[in-house]
Amino acid sequence: MAARLAISPSYLNLVERNQRPLSARLLVQLAEQFDFDPRSLRQDEAVGGIDGLRRRLADERFADLGIDRDEVTEWLAAAPQAALAFARLYDAGGGGEGSAPVSDPMDLARREIERWRNHFADLDVAAEELADELRLSNAEIGAALAERLRQRHQLSVRILPVDVMPDALRRLDLHARQLQLSEQLDQSSRNFQVAVQLAMLEQREAIAALADGAGFADRAAWRLFRRHLAGYFAAALLMPYGRFLRACEATGYDLPLLQRRFNVGFEQLAHRLTTLQRVGQRGLPFFMARIDRAGQFSKRYAGASGTTLLESGASCPLWNVHRAFEQAGRFCVQNVAFTDPAGQASQWFTLARTVEGNGSLGGEGAQFVVVLGLEAGLASQLAQTRGISLSAGQALAIGAGCALCHRADCLQRSLPPRGAALEFDERTRGLTPFAFGR
Repeated sequence: MAARLAISPSYLNLVERNQRPLSARLLVQLAEQFDFDPRSLRQDEAVGGIDGLRRRLADERFADLGIDRDEVTEWLAAAPQAALAFARLYDAGGGGEGSAPVSDPMDLARREIERWRNHFADLDVAAEELADELRLSNAEIGAALAERLRQRHQLSVRILPVDVMPDALRRLDLHARQLQLSEQLDQSSRNFQVAVQLAMLEQREAIAALADGAGFADRAAWRLFRRHLAGYFAAALLMPYGRFLRACEATGYDLPLLQRRFNVGFEQLAHRLTTLQRVGQRGLPFFMARIDRAGQFSKRYAGASGTTLLESGASCPLWNVHRAFEQAGRFCVQNVAFTDPAGQASQWFTLARTVEGNGSLGGEGAQFVVVLGLEAGLASQLAQTRGISLSAGQALAIGAGCALCHRADCLQRSLPPRGAALEFDERTRGLTPFAFGR
């Protein structure tokens, strides 16, 4: 075997005992010389890789153990089945007191998205090929999408007044052979909805295969995941991988410019930025979340960022994503230092902006904040960081919400951390109402 791999027997022995890395060249040799699928080595995919394990170990119940990334990496490399057993047991228990129960369809769908790191290579390739085909017929993407529907599926696109479609944004009327869209949608949202319909018509089998492969027992989780995949294909069609990544790198990920160039909304753009993980063509590893005024996450995608900032289900009031509601349409940027419940510290550059919810036209509709985050060490590549200090000393310390945060000096604290022993001194009143031990 060593001879066929063009390495020495002693080196092969070291590889087998996890004392030498399995290099890319060696992987290629294995695939060429033996009946071997390199994907079989990715046993860590079932737990979401190192980042998936770290998110589970960020639970407050493990906070006193101080497990660092190197230990997690070693565990996953040396005993992947034991790591998988831990992940299954943790997930079956609902992922901790503060997490959604394992039976929750939203949580099940999100876990499957995170297992894939929100990158579905086959859908990306199919969308890119279709985008290239559409450009040949019409340079204006909206017209090209409508023409595709008409020629391939005998469906016309019709914009209807809000009094005709008061409770819907998109409706497929097969009797009239129409894809009906509400006039509430702006042009970028109309394009997205037509692209979603194309995904459901032309990628139905590919999307269903991915959803079936998740093995959901809950049909609602299956439908939520399938809906995410249809939206993924639509975004990839509007922002084809190669062209989009080149534009990102050429502009320094200038978000307003990218929105105009690809005629997409900020939320669509934020979604897409979390998916740029094609082998050999990786973009920056962003995370993305959508937050309401109560600080609840309605969407959260860690992507390849490895962040645990989104795991608690609650956001820190010191994080300036909340201030974005007071500055509608403007970017709120911040350099933050985050410590998770397990005591692991990280530093992030975050950028937040309001987006209007469905039905917001002409009235008091829903409003959310969409936040993008990137590890501070990578953020200097962004156009939006010009003039902003990314030094660790200038980062504002935030936590995972009061119930999971053990910072004793936080003036914004409104609750004591769960599981902490409260301490009382009748002679002294501190700056916060709670004193506690670790």
